[in-house]
Amino acid sequence: MRVVIAGAGSVGRSIARELLHNGHQVLLVDKDADDVQSRRMPEASWLLADACEISALREAGLADCDTVVAATGDDKANLVVSLLAKTEFGVPRTVARVNNPRNEWLFDEAWGVDVAVSTPRLMTALVEEAVSVGDLVRIFQFQQGNATMVELTLPIESPYAGHRVGDLELPPECVLVAILREDKAIAPTRDDSIEGGDELLFVSTPETEDALEQMLSPGQRPTRGRE
Repeated sequence: MRVVIAGAGSVGRSIARELLHNGHQVLLVDKDADDVQSRRMPEASWLLADACEISALREAGLADCDTVVAATGDDKANLVVSLLAKTEFGVPRTVARVNNPRNEWLFDEAWGVDVAVSTPRLMTALVEEAVSVGDLVRIFQFQQGNATMVELTLPIESPYAGHRVGDLELPPECVLVAILREDKAIAPTRDDSIEGGDELLFVSTPETEDALEQMLSPGQRPTRGRE
């Protein structure tokens, strides 16, 4: 996979390292990148340019890339990069960093954003996950299709603890995608069981989150109103 990352700051470079480690091709675009930064990551390609300019994106070869990551520290720049990537170059997938949670509502398909990643929201979700058993925690939201990734640590007293995945009568538009148990990730089949203490990852929709939480953790106060 060929990935173009706009923004070669600490976030952009960290993403690039992971992608390179996984065997992907990476091009970092930054108007302020210097030789010191490029020497730190010589296996990546570098382009010294303003990613908000169409000419720079054309030089970066966006028409031939699979994914664009807008990872600058400026929300306006990330929106512009995402929009240009979609409308001018037809990039299949865009991922945009949200720096200010107040701007999160802007990061949708109207601005060419497929996935918006809000660091403050992720940190909040991780804190809530660490202290809450039975609470449904929204990890992030896919802008296309209005889908969300949510997590719930199954209480031991849940009526579904010890039951087969195939016995779960999940709400509509809700899919169990992974079971995390003792540092192991399980791709669930109908015959796998879910146990108290398992971390369950679902792809759902905002409209079904409360029903899912009440099903797996009856009596739990709905959390969606806090967002």
